[in-house]
Amino acid sequence: MRVLLVEDELDLGAAIKRTLNQEKYVVDWVMDGTEAWNYLENQWTQYTLAIFDWLVPGLSGLKLLQLLRARNNPLPVLMLTAKDRLEDKVAGLDAGADDYLVKPFRMAELLARVRALQRRLPQLQPQQLQVGSLILDYGTRTVYHFAPNGGKQQISLTNKEFQLLEYFMKHPNQIVTSDQIRNQLWEVSADAISNVVAAQIRLLRRQLAQVSIAHLIETIHGTGYRFIATNEPK
Repeated sequence: MRVLLVEDELDLGAAIKRTLNQEKYVVDWVMDGTEAWNYLENQWTQYTLAIFDWLVPGLSGLKLLQLLRARNNPLPVLMLTAKDRLEDKVAGLDAGADDYLVKPFRMAELLARVRALQRRLPQLQPQQLQVGSLILDYGTRTVYHFAPNGGKQQISLTNKEFQLLEYFMKHPNQIVTSDQIRNQLWEVSADAISNVVAAQIRLLRRQLAQVSIAHLIETIHGTGYRFIATNEPK
């Protein structure tokens, strides 16, 4: 799951990004509204959620929101602002914000608002993703495998392994390149080393091997990788 964060306060932006990363979100953090609009114009479908600070350089968070909704863009948006007057809240909600959080706030509340937005918008983010014998549960951030004997096995994954498996499960039986995986799983600003995808896939296979399903990730030499959607549960 990917979030676009637009926040120009360094400490707050870093804290939000760190908190969301810990919850297995990929976060593209920008500090300028104009740059944020470039992201949204070109790749908004990659995002699960956007978090806009109201007052940022370039286009304001409110203007970003108005531009999105003028194009009938359904991306869920959480507004952050120090503006706590009723008129300001009404203006933000009327512009199309899905929720409104007044600074200062606790990170636990931010995460609760994010989870609530996902629950209210199941068409954008289902609570579970199932492919074959694997179930990825967004609510508990857990992955389960149904063994041939009917047993249910939990797979322990790091944040990045969870994100990588999610990407594969969303593209079953499709060949995906290393560049596609890198662009989806690492922040736009990240300087990922050339073999980071191969290294991460090795780690994920090691975890899947614990339940004897490492073979589901197939290497297509010279092209990329493919997640084999077989081994259907009974």
